[in-house]
Amino acid sequence: MSKLDESLLIGMPPFSRLSRAQIREILDHATSRRYDEGATIFSEGQEADRFFLLLDGFLRVVRSTPDGDQVIVLHISPGQLFGIAPALQRDTYPASAVTAAESIALSWPVNLWPEFSATYEGFATESYKTLGRRLGQIQETLTEMATQAVEKRVASALLRMVNQSGRKSDAGIEIAFPVTRQNISDMTGTTLHTVSRLLSAWERDGVVSSRRKHIVVTDPYALVLLSGIQS
Repeated sequence: MSKLDESLLIGMPPFSRLSRAQIREILDHATSRRYDEGATIFSEGQEADRFFLLLDGFLRVVRSTPDGDQVIVLHISPGQLFGIAPALQRDTYPASAVTAAESIALSWPVNLWPEFSATYEGFATESYKTLGRRLGQIQETLTEMATQAVEKRVASALLRMVNQSGRKSDAGIEIAFPVTRQNISDMTGTTLHTVSRLLSAWERDGVVSSRRKHIVVTDPYALVLLSGIQS
């Protein structure tokens, strides 16, 4: 890992309190890998033998329901740890990690987790903060699926992706990674037909612009109103 400069990790939460020399020590134990869009990095229930840091790209975290359906419970952005089963005191991954775009990730053997947590200031506390935020996001998503009307669920899902990855374009705010209507269906517990109907209606109303794997929110305020979370 000598070719990977320590400056890439400076400022990322797990390493924000560490010196360049300490980051170098961590990188010396890491493996780097590039993944194509749609690749499964690990699967739910698989033995957790490594933990990961996303350097570039976006990930979908996917869980299976008791009925065997796949639900996208959250997305992970660059600079975040994932696959941190040791933080949950698990020896298997609780969900699958699937790339939403071409991605690059570092990984370490899981047996290094206790050493990193004990040796490097802030590594454990920042990791547990991340874990707490994710559990909250998952709970929010599951609550929406159980209690909200479909239109609000779909609008809320789009807003989460905009808030996490949105970038300004001439047309509005673009979701930075590829998103299909099936992905949105898997995020909201509804059918592909319903998602297609809603997006088509919102496109006619000037709320969104969508084409294959590409969504731009052209009227963010209208989308907020549709989600039902306006102040």
